[in-house]
Amino acid sequence: MVSPNGVRIRLLAAVALVVGVLGYAVLRGTGSGVVTPTWAGVVLLVFMAAGVYFAALPVKRLREGRATKPISPLRAARSLVLAQAGALTGAGLVGWYAAQILQLVPDLDVDSQRTKALVLAGHAVAAFVLAGAGVLAQRMCRVEPPDDGVGAAQDPGEPGDYRVTR
Repeated sequence: MVSPNGVRIRLLAAVALVVGVLGYAVLRGTGSGVVTPTWAGVVLLVFMAAGVYFAALPVKRLREGRATKPISPLRAARSLVLAQAGALTGAGLVGWYAAQILQLVPDLDVDSQRTKALVLAGHAVAAFVLAGAGVLAQRMCRVEPPDDGVGAAQDPGEPGDYRVTR
């Protein structure tokens, strides 16, 4: 599902659109109401976005040669996977929250429904921030292949020879 170049914006938009359409169809088809959201969910999503971003910072410092201590290749790979998972999760949540907001549109003249829609909009924005943090962290973890194109074999015991694959 993820291309060799990582998670693309087009893929994230497609995930958000598919989840939004399917979510709206399910909400419409079942006739169920939208659950009352809380602002704690917004805080949690922003906290997750910060975690994704800060997990990728050591990899960025290593790439730029500013690392004070080496990191393991496994940790760098995990940071990349976390970034991609955060981007995909954020995109899916944007679609889900948008579907719930669309479900509430006919009743926005009611104060309680307008309040729900406002909190859901906060969730959608926080989910978008999570997706953006994932894309940014993925970019921070990216290491270009060597110029020789073949990837000359190096002694695995060389210090500082940590490469993050795409």
